[in-house]
Amino acid sequence: MPNSDDSKRPERLKIIPFAKQEGGDTFNPLPEITVLFNPESYSIAKSVSWGSATSSGGGGGGTQRKVNAPILTFGGGESRQLTLELFFDVTQPIQSGGKPATLIQDVREETNKIVTLTRIERGEEHPRVCRVFWGDAPIDSDFPFTGVITSLTQKFTMFKPDGRPVRATLSITLKEFLDPALDQRKTDPELTTRIIRRGDTLSKIAAELYQDPTRWRTIADANRLSDPRNLDALIGKTLTIPKLR
Repeated sequence: MPNSDDSKRPERLKIIPFAKQEGGDTFNPLPEITVLFNPESYSIAKSVSWGSATSSGGGGGGTQRKVNAPILTFGGGESRQLTLELFFDVTQPIQSGGKPATLIQDVREETNKIVTLTRIERGEEHPRVCRVFWGDAPIDSDFPFTGVITSLTQKFTMFKPDGRPVRATLSITLKEFLDPALDQRKTDPELTTRIIRRGDTLSKIAAELYQDPTRWRTIADANRLSDPRNLDALIGKTLTIPKLR
């Protein structure tokens, strides 16, 4: 059971990278990245294309009908974009994962975890897809957001005498990514797995994946959970989410 201090801590934003298996279409979740400080704000942008319709006149040239406003035709939607600004400060000891607080000597030990998401790793075709989680959100809301980093700017603002930075701000833009194989993990429960996070309950997970919180027992039975009401001891473990029959 979490102690009283844990229960008072705010839910921190997490990023879960996915590694694509070499020569296959399967994405496997990697250890999550937890930010040091939650963003003060974030933005979601989505462009939707609409164009003006024209009609042909007798002279063969395209002319706009004589109306007060043009007739619009739908040209398709663009991927959503998530923009975050994350603050990193290692001037004080940091505690994470239940381990004793430690003093990090270089903030890049933390920021480089984000930088790796912009690089192609050995055996992979492109930089890693990642899924951003932050607290509870309605189904089909901003989070979780699955995307790839399209822009990353690092700004270092405090340094040790030897030049090592200890404070930084990262400006990150992610573009929504709907790879068929990764999307199938989300939409087809037969192929879905779910990593247990702090604050999770089986009813919450069932609502997220089945849109029905009363289906929690299906998940409990499939994973042979001895105490389905207590997931705190299983944080970080992977649940199998079976297909509803």
